[in-house]
Amino acid sequence: MTAEIILTNALLVLPDRIEPGTLVLREGRIAEVQPGRSRLPGALDLEGDHVIPGVVDVHTDNLERQVQPRSLARWPSRSAFLSHDAQTAAAGVTTVLDALCLGDLGFDAERTETFLNGVRDLDALAPTGLLKSEHFLHLRCELPAADLLPLLETVADHPAVRLVSLMDHTPGVGQYVDIDRYRTMRQRGGKSVAEVERRIQELTAQRERLRGPQRRALLDRLSHRHLPLASHDDWNEAEIAENAADGVRISEFPVSRMAAEAAHRHGMRIIAGAPNIVRGGSHSGNVAAAELLRAGLVDAFASDYVPPAMIEAVWRAVAETGISLPAAVATITAVPARMLGMTDRGRIEPGLRADLVRIHPLGDMPVIRAVWRGGERVA
Repeated sequence: MTAEIILTNALLVLPDRIEPGTLVLREGRIAEVQPGRSRLPGALDLEGDHVIPGVVDVHTDNLERQVQPRSLARWPSRSAFLSHDAQTAAAGVTTVLDALCLGDLGFDAERTETFLNGVRDLDALAPTGLLKSEHFLHLRCELPAADLLPLLETVADHPAVRLVSLMDHTPGVGQYVDIDRYRTMRQRGGKSVAEVERRIQELTAQRERLRGPQRRALLDRLSHRHLPLASHDDWNEAEIAENAADGVRISEFPVSRMAAEAAHRHGMRIIAGAPNIVRGGSHSGNVAAAELLRAGLVDAFASDYVPPAMIEAVWRAVAETGISLPAAVATITAVPARMLGMTDRGRIEPGLRADLVRIHPLGDMPVIRAVWRGGERVA
């Protein structure tokens, strides 16, 4: 590791302001935050570019995209993990929670293989020092799935687990409350009308039988970990209240403004999808993230399925909602770091990790020019 690095002539995005200044990095940490420009010959001139903290992404499905780049083309898992890692680093994401699904509801059986391989690959790659981003695990637990609890047992005590979300993708609830839209989606995926109707009936009955007992078993099994818990695709007041009563403090991707308002009333932190901002709306017909942001109903963004969306969402949020750049940057850095209890990152302050991203705005498009993790250049 280089003993000292000086980054100067930068616009530093600090927690409460933007300040032209200089950063001194030593032994992987931010040693000094100085106003103005350094004249030392070894200082790296950043040419007036912005510098923000490294992005903390609490939910990305990007590994699944690398494992299965096309519907019938499965990629070798170790190669896919390394591609995923390179893409997250290039997107300025220095801390990433790989969101892996536990439980199959009959349409996505390959996700179980992705989960098992993903954990195995992380265990093999993390000790090598070759990964560009720092990876942790986000367990996406499909409550009505018959295989949930056996899969959970394989990782319930894994040290890389930092977030657990309670999911329910049964047709007719949550993200799929519009059951006609669900039918259309499955039929476009190649399923026959008869097969889709049969599975809807089976999954509805399975939910009635398994959701409650498995939800309680999951919460009991993980209680000793004191992990942050999230609900997923919140959709009605009753389930939001149930989650809040059981210690769920994060609402991930509420499907409507009503659901976001209910989560907010219960004191839950709200995560929205960064692609929702970049695309100008939800790909699945849910509430627009910009609407929630204007209403003060977004605390953090997650990349969901596109890592580069994180930083682009920040710049778009500033342009479209009037939020300040420091406040917008906090939604992908300081706030998610706090959600995870990671007090050593997410802000540009002396003593914190030197996880940093250099950005050059090209019109309204933020272009990433360099990324450092722990003071080492990774992109």
